Amino acid sequence: MFLSLFALLLGLLPAPAQAASLTEVTGFGSNPGNLQMFRYVPDGLPAGRPLVVALHGCTQSAAAYDNETGWTRWADQWGFALLLPQQRSANNANSCFNWFQSADFSRGQGEALSVRQMTDRMAADHGTDRSRVYVTGLSAGGAMTAVMAASYPDVFAGAAVVAGVPFDCARTVAAAFGCMSPGSDLGARQWGDKVRAAYPSYTGPYPVMAVWHGTADGTVAPMNMNELVEQWADVHGTDTVADVSDTVQGHPHKVYRGSGGRAVVESYSLTGMGHGQPVDPGSGEAQCGIAGAYVLDADICGSYWIGRSWGLAAQDGGGTLPAPSAPAVTAVTDASVSLTWGAVGGAASYRVLRDGAVAGTPSSTSFTDSGLSPGTTYTYTVSAVDGSGATGAPSAPVRVTTTGAPHACHTDNNYNHVAAGRAHQVLGTVYANGSGQNMGLYNVFVTHTLEEVSPGHFVIADSGCPLLTGAPAAFPPGRSPS
Repeated sequence: MFLSLFALLLGLLPAPAQAASLTEVTGFGSNPGNLQMFRYVPDGLPAGRPLVVALHGCTQSAAAYDNETGWTRWADQWGFALLLPQQRSANNANSCFNWFQSADFSRGQGEALSVRQMTDRMAADHGTDRSRVYVTGLSAGGAMTAVMAASYPDVFAGAAVVAGVPFDCARTVAAAFGCMSPGSDLGARQWGDKVRAAYPSYTGPYPVMAVWHGTADGTVAPMNMNELVEQWADVHGTDTVADVSDTVQGHPHKVYRGSGGRAVVESYSLTGMGHGQPVDPGSGEAQCGIAGAYVLDADICGSYWIGRSWGLAAQDGGGTLPAPSAPAVTAVTDASVSLTWGAVGGAASYRVLRDGAVAGTPSSTSFTDSGLSPGTTYTYTVSAVDGSGATGAPSAPVRVTTTGAPHACHTDNNYNHVAAGRAHQVLGTVYANGSGQNMGLYNVFVTHTLEEVSPGHFVIADSGCPLLTGAPAAFPPGRSPS
């Protein structure tokens, strides 16, 4: 039943048009989700360009999702790198991302961490602008897109879910099918709380969210679009009364604005379309894609409008506002840095970057970045954002080192972690001392990096050590599953 029902999500697609353009990458981290990594990088792409992570649906592959959906066209035309994670049949017989398993959708674990590690590898190899990293996906890949936006809001600036479901809609196979159809009807605050619980210590901005769904989708019920809108509107602190209701190429489109008038949630209701990714084959300015099974000619190119909403067609965020003065440091502690800068005329808000990633979007000319690691050096820049959400030129950088001693980092196999007193094992499974995070089997073949965030309290830091001090544990401190 599991295999047959999940096969409904997506059928086999035609032979890929640009498989030869893809390159597989290995050695991108501990890869706890056992995924494959593929990338498409336009020739001569300079450093400092955006990155799009595109997640395929069930029975698909990276090669069946790159050019068919139009993403390689826009990568070439607009100048960004494309990362395409790929599921293995050993993890899921129909090659679905396991969006419904907590071991794969939780921060610091499983498939979600594997995708994060791929993103870090792309940034290291290609000098990605860490403030312009985006994620999108179809069906099971759309559900996994919501996972990445919720579990790693510090990594992604924007997300677009196509024919997917809200984050943490299900935790079992049976619940997954009920979530897909008829759907799960929760209140906006209930949905939003699920996202906030994914990274409870996080205080920064969340990714903007776009939701695309066919009105005739018989596989993932269209009500999921409304539930996703409710979830992410609540996360952004706004309501579900649309500020803009119009049509785009004949399809109803709504925009929900947050503080400062910025568009934080969008929805596209694709009239008469079934389950799939919308494309509009042709050579026109806004056309893209190759129609096929679950890549549907809906007279609208989803990747085009998604990419434009993220500002991929514009250089440097698309804004024209000048750079603020270099930020001045007003206070430093073991875990925080306070900054101030001069006002920019016409600015609705400001975007503060820490080491290339968005740390905050204050409306005033001061900001305190908290949850940092002691004894660690960070680099900050500030840009002005206009009323349309376009970001202007960045300020000169300032480097700041927090006070205190840096956290110790330990990379070793699970057997040695237990022997050294950094972890313990229960019935053959290893858990980090203090945080209780699941580290996998008790043997010498599984390797992790552990960070000691306080005496005797260790957290998994495979994606980079030190982490921010607020990184959550899989279980409350001192607990392990019994």
